Amino acid sequence: MSWPMWISGGLAQWRRDRRRRRLADPEFAFLFDDPPPHEWVALDCETTGLDRRRDEIVSIGAVRIVGERLLTSERLELLVQPEHGVSPESVRIHRLRERDVARGLPAEEAVRRLLHFVGSRPLVGYYLEFDLAMLNRIARPLLGMALPQPAIEVSALYYDYKFRQLPPYQQHDNAGIDLRFDTMMRDLQLPLRDAHDALNDAVMAGLAFIKLRRLQGMSS
Repeated sequence: MSWPMWISGGLAQWRRDRRRRRLADPEFAFLFDDPPPHEWVALDCETTGLDRRRDEIVSIGAVRIVGERLLTSERLELLVQPEHGVSPESVRIHRLRERDVARGLPAEEAVRRLLHFVGSRPLVGYYLEFDLAMLNRIARPLLGMALPQPAIEVSALYYDYKFRQLPPYQQHDNAGIDLRFDTMMRDLQLPLRDAHDALNDAVMAGLAFIKLRRLQGMSS
């Protein structure tokens, strides 16, 4: 059963107000404002490793999307200083050395800036769950909760797009769809930038999001 629009809208507002009252710091009440229509923020983080409990963020990249436009003039690029330094293994991936991240912001300040940049806009990313898990370790003490913005996973949009193109006999749960980032970008005929750079990865995820919305007839 579907609710009338005025009821569903009222419920959404009630939920937002309820969560707003649970905020640990009223400074961040703006996170529960109505998001600007047809706006999103593509996001990526680089980290010292893949352990969600122990590793740390070393850089954050974010860029705003309005309609079908990726606004590279409205971007956020932050270096973050980890408490325990960077390993040689992680440097080989993201190319951020100890002396680079030494100029970075404390993690809490970096997340504060990110929150003000994002506002209430939905977040877009590629394997965004990991980035959000890393960010939430810092955001929870600030907010008293996890990041409240809706999250849109680009690889899931791509999977749905490719799944619909399969013949019926191949449409099953373990359909062999290649979700690797470079495969997705090439298949969507989008430019590849240097990977494992937070801003570059955010830009590429944003471009893929815009293209997939257009291909699936979701663009405004």
